[in-house]
Amino acid sequence: MIDIKLIEECRSGNFNNFRKLVEVTSPFAFSVAFRMLGDGDQAKDVVQEAMVTVWQQIRKIRSASVYKSWVYRIVINKCYDNLRKRKRNMEYSANEHTWALLSDTVSHWPSSELENKENAMIISVLTNKLSPKQKAVFVLSELEEMTSDEISGITGMSKLAIKANLYYARKSISEMLEKYLRQ
Repeated sequence: MIDIKLIEECRSGNFNNFRKLVEVTSPFAFSVAFRMLGDGDQAKDVVQEAMVTVWQQIRKIRSASVYKSWVYRIVINKCYDNLRKRKRNMEYSANEHTWALLSDTVSHWPSSELENKENAMIISVLTNKLSPKQKAVFVLSELEEMTSDEISGITGMSKLAIKANLYYARKSISEMLEKYLRQ
């Protein structure tokens, strides 16, 4: 939990305390960015951009209870920007060759790096065809284990929109997995 005293000190311009706030905030911000983007370096960049935004706009936060949702919203929006930029630069589709490459590459990594890289590749491949909204709802619901209320606060979507996006995200991922497992 984020301490309101820490936020108050940051709001008054205390940069040393902002460092403490970044230390507390970065792990959960990185987790959602990593899951949204599937790339550690891009996730770190998004977290850095998000922390700059937090510093610039910390005066808007009035309570510690809304701080975490506010940061999630910033991170999700930065991820949307990154995904849009990525989509403009390259169209990507997971095909048989991609699945084979995924399997071969994962089997050659050292075990210390394996889990994060494997998870990133699997999440990236499975969620790549999802719309950014579907991806955000899927990541926040299924991977970050948030409630519809929390997701609504972060994304600004209605509960009905969250439910629909989650339904289509699960359906799409399920179809891709079924197709892959039949091969």
